Amino acid sequence: MQTAVRPFEVRVDDRVLDRIRQRLQQAHWAPMPDDDAGWIYGTDAGWLSALVRHWTESYDWRAAERELNRWPQFRATVDAQDVHFYWVKGSASQARPLLLTHGWPGSVLEFLGCIDRLAHPQRHGGQAEDGFDLVIPSLPGYGFSGRPARPIGPRRVAMLWRRLMVEVLGYPAFFAQGGDWGAAVTSWLGIDHADVTRAIHLNMLPSWVFTPSQQPDADEQAYHARVAQVRASEMGYMAVQSTKPQTLALALADSPLGFAAWVCEKFRTWGDTGGDIHSRFSPDLLITNLMLYLVNDAVGPALWMYRGRAEESPPGAGVPRVEVPTGVACFPAEFIPYPPRAVAHRAYDVQRWTVMPSGGHFAALEEPESFCRDVQAFFAQVKP
Repeated sequence: MQTAVRPFEVRVDDRVLDRIRQRLQQAHWAPMPDDDAGWIYGTDAGWLSALVRHWTESYDWRAAERELNRWPQFRATVDAQDVHFYWVKGSASQARPLLLTHGWPGSVLEFLGCIDRLAHPQRHGGQAEDGFDLVIPSLPGYGFSGRPARPIGPRRVAMLWRRLMVEVLGYPAFFAQGGDWGAAVTSWLGIDHADVTRAIHLNMLPSWVFTPSQQPDADEQAYHARVAQVRASEMGYMAVQSTKPQTLALALADSPLGFAAWVCEKFRTWGDTGGDIHSRFSPDLLITNLMLYLVNDAVGPALWMYRGRAEESPPGAGVPRVEVPTGVACFPAEFIPYPPRAVAHRAYDVQRWTVMPSGGHFAALEEPESFCRDVQAFFAQVKP
């Protein structure tokens, strides 16, 4: 199957921008508890009010567009699904293709600060021959990719990515990296498509692939206890998005304010912020990430993947082991706990395990330099 690769440039109609701005200016603000401070009940209304003021009075989407358009972008139709992707040819004389997949509530924006380091390492103290050909797609229903007709999960996306890389772009084999949904998609590439996926690198390990062993030791018991605690305190969003995503979609798609509240709380909690969201994420960066959903009516379709994953992997369904070489970068503020390495090895052929000094769930965005170093070091050790 060959399909035309079409050049793409971000260019949003002024009427779309005006509608978003008007909705923010006309937003109705919910009452707050009298002790609402420090995000104790969720998104802090005072902080969000300041972000919305910046959004409506100072934020420059056209400047964001210029940044998004710095690198070559394309669209292609794969199995009737329109896919948007960056495709940057690296400096190496022999192509080493690397597929990078984002998650929710992120976007391809997470990887923009890594493109030059990974494609052209000689500009950053490395060797040109270590450069990768980078392919950075927007997940179906996200960003400038088309929306699927109905919810699909990460296993289905892995099939789309295989066809994009092999049949559309012509790479016989490739490396893959991901966190969040990207970790799930990349894991399925290593399971179902090991014939073309040479190795994978992850900065998050999906907790649903690790079931307790019959005689877990103390470290494994502690891991499962941490996962249970996180599910109880931080994953209410997943319960809703995995069961009734469209109810939430109808509310959030009509309210940029509501969507900002839903998403920004995740950046503060999941990033290595120490409680100060702007220590990692500037107002402009947060708004641009939000806009990549809002300008395309992608708020709702992006939620569908949670239901798609639930339908692909019903409770009790086992996940096969990943047999391709796997590298894991463990960022200390990642909110999904990492298992002990021995437990991880039961599900993955772990050949590199790096405890990173800082960073959280949005690893490539928070720590682009150390993220790129670990990606480069791992794939350099994989045998041709």
